[in-house]
Amino acid sequence: MRALFTIIFLMISNTFMTLAWYGHLRFKDMEWSKNLGLISIIALSWGIALFEYIFQVPANKYGFKENGGPFSLMQLKVLQEAISISVFLIFSILLFKTEKIAWNHYVAFCLIILAVFFAFIKK
Repeated sequence: MRALFTIIFLMISNTFMTLAWYGHLRFKDMEWSKNLGLISIIALSWGIALFEYIFQVPANKYGFKENGGPFSLMQLKVLQEAISISVFLIFSILLFKTEKIAWNHYVAFCLIILAVFFAFIKK
């Protein structure tokens, strides 16, 4: 159950992270944000990132092997990176339709998934 909890919270966390890091690039298309300056955009992104941490910290705390979770520190990090790139891929497809995903992007994504596989091989 801790593994599922960890993965779900990492997915939610990475959704907020991606929105905070890249969502502001689409804010210019929204009427309410056309007159916002850089400081306002930074503050808004920090507000969004707060929710990233609200989910990231418990995911790592409960997922970490030394706290009774199923994952080593390295496994947590590699898993987080794979989830992060997966969320980003979905985000870019849905919100940045002008971005083209080329074959090399898919190869890079597959290599990240392969990294997860290797991180979870028992020694």
